[in-house]
Amino acid sequence: MIRWRPVAAIVVVIVAVDQLTKTWALNTLGDGRVIDVVWTLRFNLAFNTGMAFSRGPGLGPVIGVLSLVIVVAVVMGLRRQRSWWRVVPGSAVVGGALGNIIDRLFRDEGFMRGAVVDFIDFQWWPIFNVADMAIVTGGIALVYGFSRQAAT
Repeated sequence: MIRWRPVAAIVVVIVAVDQLTKTWALNTLGDGRVIDVVWTLRFNLAFNTGMAFSRGPGLGPVIGVLSLVIVVAVVMGLRRQRSWWRVVPGSAVVGGALGNIIDRLFRDEGFMRGAVVDFIDFQWWPIFNVADMAIVTGGIALVYGFSRQAAT
């Protein structure tokens, strides 16, 4: 049986860092400013009304509801996990998904009509945010963990 406090802590930290960095991006980059960081990395404000890689613009409500279903499914799956190698990445996926759901819920009028705030731009990869990083790294870690289990 897992302990829910560490799961909640991971989720809260990811959501907080995600929302704080998005607020920083809106305040700092909202006037069209682009900040070059290093090599091709820059901070460049963008808004995504679709899904990953800006596919399906305008599908925010569908993506938002699907994200909520995934959050519920992952949380239900976490209840059965005993291994922290699954709980931590699962918590990261939940935190990232909730960070983007918050954008969809509160950044425009209408249910799930808001655009997700993106600002991390390598210029050779789609622009993303902290929530996206949590979802991708958590997802990769989950796949890796389950594939290692299947191989044994």
